[in-house]
Amino acid sequence: MKRHKRIFCLTFSLFGAVTKYYVFKKGTKTEFKETMYKFLRYCDIEKDVSDFWDINETNIKKYYLAQKKEDDVIVSASSEFLLEPICHRLGIKNLIASRVDPKTCKYIGKNCHGKEKVRRFREKFGDVEIENFYSDSHSDDPMAEIAVHAYMIKGESIEEWT
Repeated sequence: MKRHKRIFCLTFSLFGAVTKYYVFKKGTKTEFKETMYKFLRYCDIEKDVSDFWDINETNIKKYYLAQKKEDDVIVSASSEFLLEPICHRLGIKNLIASRVDPKTCKYIGKNCHGKEKVRRFREKFGDVEIENFYSDSHSDDPMAEIAVHAYMIKGESIEEWT
């Protein structure tokens, strides 16, 4: 909003989407996120995403950078166009994320969330063993269940998944 003042034109629409989904429990998460993505029409997506990662790359956990492997996979509900630049910077070749058309703000397929993460992982990699799985959310329980070792990230601490 600092960079693209026209996003303020969407304030009521975005507030309405938050109220509808979180307060009145109406609509799907995908519909909610498609509404929230409408701000993209006012952005230079490639530049803005690159600028975002210029600032936020330093927030990537040190433990991950120290143990990063060539066969790592990022599985995320975030959109591909937001994660592809950082994956490229870090040399991560395997990304499974929500497919969103940044021009229309519409999902191409399902939101990559919960059980859909497992389905998409299996679709791409088959029945391979997941040695270590890390997340900061119990919405990832389905992925944790198929991993040999699963860990919950809380700030800078790493705990066994429960």
